[in-house]
Amino acid sequence: MNPTTSTMLDTAFKKDVHDGLSAFPKFLYSKYIYDAQGDKLFQDIMELPEYYLTNSEFEILDAYKAEIASLFRGFGDGFDLIELGAGDGKKTKILLRYFSENEFNFIYKPIDISQNAIDSLTESLTIELPGVQVDPEKGMYFEVLQRIKQYKDRKKVLMVLGSNIGNLLHPKAIEFLTKLKDAMNPNDLLFMGFDQKKNPQTILDAYNDATGVTAAFNKNLLHRINRELGGNFDVDAFKHWEVYDPESGTAKSYLVATKHMRVHIEDIDLTIDFDPWETIHTEISQKYDDKIVAWLANESGLEIETSFSDSKEYYKNYVFRRKEQA
Repeated sequence: MNPTTSTMLDTAFKKDVHDGLSAFPKFLYSKYIYDAQGDKLFQDIMELPEYYLTNSEFEILDAYKAEIASLFRGFGDGFDLIELGAGDGKKTKILLRYFSENEFNFIYKPIDISQNAIDSLTESLTIELPGVQVDPEKGMYFEVLQRIKQYKDRKKVLMVLGSNIGNLLHPKAIEFLTKLKDAMNPNDLLFMGFDQKKNPQTILDAYNDATGVTAAFNKNLLHRINRELGGNFDVDAFKHWEVYDPESGTAKSYLVATKHMRVHIEDIDLTIDFDPWETIHTEISQKYDDKIVAWLANESGLEIETSFSDSKEYYKNYVFRRKEQA
């Protein structure tokens, strides 16, 4: 990288696009799908019949809201509910409504990388649940975790819904869970969703719907590079492709070039050649079972307190505590 190029990479987005598309094989980070258009497309995905994750977690939160609320509430002077990757908050509102109706003493702190998502959620909560005290924050998980450590005055519950941890391979998942554990006090809880291993076709269908919404979502990465960085991707010349390995439990999303292309991205002065059928890896979605989750927890200094499953056992929400020191 020459000095001139280095000075052009003045944002994380620019640097990550430059590094990912200069690598072999090429890759882009899925977090950059989520601008206003990406947020809207993901909301559309969550409404798809193939995308079972949303309905499964809705079912869990609705069926077990009283038990979950009892775990969160505990005893003493209330709690802080800190949600990482809050998104549109539709599922969380099941719990927030129950807490509000039962006059729980709590503050809800939604955190998301998308300012658009944070603004929309805060506005909707003001209208739908005006009694809920909301303290929103935009930021990346690891950055925010440093600030979360300061929440020591009363019990806090860290919440990660939607199997967001599935975007991390196991070593990174352990690193993430360890950072969460380090931000927790002995009485704190971690409430986290894990998509379970199941019929491989069910998983493939969830990430490759027949109507093409997931493909449009994946391709929004290229549209965003075109819009914000002066790229000239022929987006229609890329094909969305999904694979799933039932042995490792890893689903992977790709954008595949269907012809030879030369792409120039003006704002980072980068020209990239694509061979026919060359790929850009964009996302992973890891699947789990109880043994894997228990192993991840143990490696991270956590232990499973309990778990809740939907009726099909497609999905589970686990509750973790810090492991007691020997």
